[in-house]
Amino acid sequence: MFGYALGSIGLPMVGSLLAALLPGEQARKVSQVFSFLGFLCGLMLLVTFAANPGTYTWELATVGDLTYYGIIVDSLSVLVNFLVVTIGWLVCTYSLGYMTPENREHPIEEGLPRFFALLLLFIGAMAGLVFSSTLFGLLFFFEITGLCSWGLIGFYGTPKSRRSALRAIVLTHIAALGLYVATAYLYANTGSLDVTALSDLTETGKVVAFLGILIACWGKSAQLPFQSWLPGAMVAPTPVSAYLHAASMVKVGVYILARTVQATQGIPPVIGLVGAILATATMVYGFLMYFPQDDMKRLLAYSTIAQLAYIFLAVSIAVFGSEKAFAGAVTHIFNHSFGKALFFLVAGALSYTTGTRQLSRLQGILRQMPLVGLGFLAAALTITGVPLFSGFFSKFLILLGGLEAGRTNLVLLALTIVFLLESVGSFIWLLKVTGASVLGAPSEAVAAAAPLPRSMGFALGCLMAMTLVSQYIAFSLIR
Repeated sequence: MFGYALGSIGLPMVGSLLAALLPGEQARKVSQVFSFLGFLCGLMLLVTFAANPGTYTWELATVGDLTYYGIIVDSLSVLVNFLVVTIGWLVCTYSLGYMTPENREHPIEEGLPRFFALLLLFIGAMAGLVFSSTLFGLLFFFEITGLCSWGLIGFYGTPKSRRSALRAIVLTHIAALGLYVATAYLYANTGSLDVTALSDLTETGKVVAFLGILIACWGKSAQLPFQSWLPGAMVAPTPVSAYLHAASMVKVGVYILARTVQATQGIPPVIGLVGAILATATMVYGFLMYFPQDDMKRLLAYSTIAQLAYIFLAVSIAVFGSEKAFAGAVTHIFNHSFGKALFFLVAGALSYTTGTRQLSRLQGILRQMPLVGLGFLAAALTITGVPLFSGFFSKFLILLGGLEAGRTNLVLLALTIVFLLESVGSFIWLLKVTGASVLGAPSEAVAAAAPLPRSMGFALGCLMAMTLVSQYIAFSLIR
């Protein structure tokens, strides 16, 4: 299992170096080969771990008695790594068709080595973060993902994209100071950097450390008050939005919080309350921001903010001892990633073929482009939590966990009710948008759509399948 974990980290990084040194067409091939090898490592690790579940650790970077970086293989890291490398491979495959001169919205003729090098580095850094058993390792790869996102958000080099990239790295880096404080505080008080050492802190020490962790997580996952960078980051190429801003970068925050909560005994209830209250405020904010959006990617950005708030709420409820809420949180990290990546890639397919992603100009998609229309429907039904699609199962677990904790805590009960109401509101609004765009006669832009490249269609098909089966993969590991 150690070899598969190391391969998930190292192979995309090797590919990143090669892609940076090779010309454009060869960089495309390198990205496909090394992202696929990373996916194979993640898949083999998933299969091997399912047959031999447990918690396995290896120390990799140790100086004296202090471990700076170690690898932990357990149900949480195996599951999240699988989504990181799988969606990474599919996004690289999709990009073979999207990042071309034929793209009607953004014709691409140069910069491919830089694009694929940064994307592969991001995949490797995400895997490195997911497997880290120390706060130092989480912090180290946290910062690498920030640098990659800066380069990818600003890929087009326009003044707007450069401003958006700068805003993203500044806000997330300011928030990252919380993780620096938590890491330094942990070492100063325990002499260790291991995540499990958080349990050795006093109650006051845990409050200090977890407030720092929460701030860093809020910034990376675009929660209030750091949320403004994510909608602005939609100027990035759509494959970047699908990977960084739906499946990977924004999941860093919720993953770090889930990892530290899982590893720590006796977390003070105030941490759970602070996390739950801010999560609820963020999901309401995200929902209210749906209404003025006509740009499909910006709508999906605000949906992502709200969906991540569901996960923060669930992990915060888990602080009070709800195993159902924690299982719902981890499962929703997994399910939402596949559903939202599909939604973003559908948006990219529409902009590629029609030259626009304005919802007011997109009607009759299903009739003109059946695959894209079906992808739109599958993504919407997953994100809104319609039964049979994966989002339903994880959201239902979060609801059960909230109601369970709400029996003894009226604040948590009230926040869970808000979560339920927001879920219903999101269901109504997103299905309204979906019906208006997918059904009916094709609009002028859709009727004149160009053919969709096979590589893009392949990625859409795989993600559509995952919206129906990802919950079973998650439940096989999260018990």
